[in-house]
Amino acid sequence: MKVLDLLCGHDHAFEGWFGSEDDFQGQLARGLVQCPMCGNADIRKGLSAPRLNLRAGASANPTPAPVATPPQASSDMMTHQALQAAWLHMARHIVARTEDVGQRFAAEARRMHYGEIEERAIRGQATPEQASELLEEGIAVLPLLLPEAAKKPLQ
Repeated sequence: MKVLDLLCGHDHAFEGWFGSEDDFQGQLARGLVQCPMCGNADIRKGLSAPRLNLRAGASANPTPAPVATPPQASSDMMTHQALQAAWLHMARHIVARTEDVGQRFAAEARRMHYGEIEERAIRGQATPEQASELLEEGIAVLPLLLPEAAKKPLQ
């Protein structure tokens, strides 16, 4: 099993697990590897620390020496990773608690606003013009880009 640190074209960092290097390259070539944050398929490998599985009695010192990392770089990376994780968690939370009405978003929002149907939490697509019209009518909308990875379970 190969565990790779990957980066998308927008520099979002994430981890990918593959059966082999050939498996990774094959999935990459077929466009199957995408960023869980933004769905970008322009993926490249980042720097990965090797993982060594040493048997208990194989050497006198089976525990690898810690690698020194500059404190600021480590802190920035953890903050970046924590923000990505929080964003993906929030996006999944929204997806789980809203109904996707697709292109009918503007019409459904109007029908709820004017009392024609019962209010419920919805999400969908609207053009910038439709969103502006909804806002002018006093209908609160929030543009929010939800990554495809938030809409389905990760495997």
